[in-house]
Amino acid sequence: TLKLLLVGDSGVGKSSLLRRFTDGAFEPCVKPTIGVDFKVKKMVVDGHAVQLAIWDTGGQERFRTLTPSYYRGAQGAVLVYDVTRKDSFTGLESWLNELEMYTSKSNTVKMLVGNKTDKPDREVERKEGLQFAKKRSLLFIETSAKTEDGVQHAFEELVIKILQTPSLWDKSTEKRGVRLMESSAQKHKSFCGSYCPL
Repeated sequence: TLKLLLVGDSGVGKSSLLRRFTDGAFEPCVKPTIGVDFKVKKMVVDGHAVQLAIWDTGGQERFRTLTPSYYRGAQGAVLVYDVTRKDSFTGLESWLNELEMYTSKSNTVKMLVGNKTDKPDREVERKEGLQFAKKRSLLFIETSAKTEDGVQHAFEELVIKILQTPSLWDKSTEKRGVRLMESSAQKHKSFCGSYCPL
């Protein structure tokens, strides 16, 4: 199972991307996510059967309190912005900083997604997104949750990159910690110290 996160400002289409990818559905009027939404999707990528646990957060400031636990253990993160809203693009820097701060794995695979490409009133050009992604070593793709354009491809790319980074998912590559030996007190269950929880 791989843990993926969807982050970005409120209203950029994180929930729509998630619904489109997991259920193949699109709703023009989605209510803002309150707290966290969570979906599971099974897929086969490069011959590997993977189960994706995808976490979608509310982009509003007041839900920022839940973030540290939400980020923990994530192998992949999708930073979403709306190509018709410049402010959602400029806000990416703070989301990126938050990811760096809270993700427990330093090599978490990050992907930048410019969503809502079906809309005519574009404010962020493709090359701007590409430059931002290149500068920060992020994968990059543009999508439309409405037309389904690029959605499947985005998640597949992310998963392929994670699978190419064994340290993110292969338990045998993790550094082994100190193994604590069973104490003599535990071996002899009848043994009782001065503080006995009787």
